Order: sequence, then C-alpha cells, then structure tokens
Amino acid sequence: MTSGDIARFGAYLAEEKGSSQNTISSYLRDVTQFAEYLHSSKDCSLREADSEMVQDYMNYTQNHGKSAASVTRFLASVKAFYNFLISGGVVADNPAKGLSAGKVERKYPEILTSREVELFLDQPHCVDDKGFRDRAMLELLYATGIRVSELISLNIDDVNLAAGYIRCTSKGKERIIPLYATAVKALQDYIRGVRPGLIASGEETALFVNMNGERMSRQGFWKIIKYYQEKAGIQKDITPHTLRHSFAVHLLENGADLRSIQEMLGHADISSTQIYTHVVKRQLKDVYRKAHPRA
Repeated sequence: MTSGDIARFGAYLAEEKGSSQNTISSYLRDVTQFAEYLHSSKDCSLREADSEMVQDYMNYTQNHGKSAASVTRFLASVKAFYNFLISGGVVADNPAKGLSAGKVERKYPEILTSREVELFLDQPHCVDDKGFRDRAMLELLYATGIRVSELISLNIDDVNLAAGYIRCTSKGKERIIPLYATAVKALQDYIRGVRPGLIASGEETALFVNMNGERMSRQGFWKIIKYYQEKAGIQKDITPHTLRHSFAVHLLENGADLRSIQEMLGHADISSTQIYTHVVKRQLKDVYRKAHPRA
C-alpha cells in the first residue's frame, strides 16, 4: 500500500508536474524514510500519520544531525505527497499542513526508570486468564524490545521456552532475541495453562489472543497498556514503544554495546540506535546538575 502510493507520487511528479530527476529523487527519498520511521517508531503507515507524527519525525531527524535545509526540504516533500493523496481521495487531510521547519526542537523518547518498569509489570494480577495473558505480553515486550506489530504477529511456534528465546520476523528479516527468566516463566504459565482454553480454534497459530480467542489487535493491546498505566499511577505517557525505548536505554546503561542493541531492536541503520546514547548522556547531565553541590 505504502510503496504503491509512493510510486504513484513519483509518476505524478514526473509526468504531470514535470519535476527534475533530482527533485523527484529527493522527494521520494524523504517520503520513503518517513514511511520507515512511521513503521519502526509509530507502528503505523503513511496513510495513518497525523500532524504530531510529522513534527516528531522532524525532531528525530534534527537529533540525528540533519541540517535545517534538509528538514525544510522534508516538509516540502511530505506536504506535496499528502496533497497528492488528497487529490486522489486517498486521505482527507494533510498532516503536514500548518507545520514549520522552524519549530523543530530536540525531543527524546520517554523512558521509564527501572522502578517504574517494575511497578508497571507488576500490575497484571495472575488470578485469571486475562491476568496471566497480560503479564506474559508485558514481560515479553520489555524483555525483547520488539515493536507492538511484531508482538501481535508472533505465533506459538516462534517461542522456544526451553532455550529461552523468541524468533521475530519483520520486513523479511529474522532475528533471535533472548528472554530473561521471569519472562520465560510468564510465557510458560500463559502458554501451558491459559492459551489452550482461550483460543477459539485448535488451528489458531497466534501466540497472543483476545478474550474471544482470536489474534490480539494493535488497538486491543494499546488499551491494555493504557489500563495498566492508569492502574500503576504512573504520570508518564506510556505507549508500547515506551517499553521498547526503556529496554534499549536500560541495556545501554548496564553495559550492552550499541551493535547488539541494534540487532535486538531490528534497526537497519546504527544511527537509529544511537539516539539512546543521547538519552543516557542527557540523564547523566540531569543527575550531575541535581547532585553536584556546585552545579
């Protein structure tokens, strides 16, 4: 769907607008990179993007060293792309409308402290099927740092409890991610004691299912996250990606190397993983300012 929209946009620029090859290449590259960002960081498509996501991406590109000129060009590219989709009746609004490249500011992902993670993961009470399932999902998400789209796409055969890992496939690439003991135990309790009674059919391959016995949806999981955030009384805005970000930062803080984290997160480019080094440095500066008597 996304690639088709981008290809049609390229044909429109060439055939109807008569744009130069350089302009076409730049516009398509900008839109393609934005699409990849949406998939990896927001778990949505170009057609689902909103104004906040466009602004977040501009902040993200500046954090990764993009010049003001590059950010300005991106904004022009994405505005043109959405105007093209609007003219074709594909989307109703242009999420880039009204945005200015001059409003770009450094913005880092929300990170939970280790204590907040513990509090959050302790919320599902293992007294019924839902509690066991939810505990397994949250533990798995923090144990592996996978995207929510990858979580709900997991099949029962992707889990190896004996060896303590899951197999995650995204964009045609497979990666093996280890699990800590608590996550293995939570998955074991769910898979052996709860899932058989939840699935609507013995043919169901999904690892995680809703209370109707069918594969969990992204929207359903989002509601679960929000429910436990409120139950825990955590003021930070927790999303499925908050646990992914926290997973990466906590590994980095405890000595993991960037390449290993990149591999586990499934980042194609190391630059996407390097944002977490900036988060750690910022946190150290905050601690220094608060703790040093002369700071």
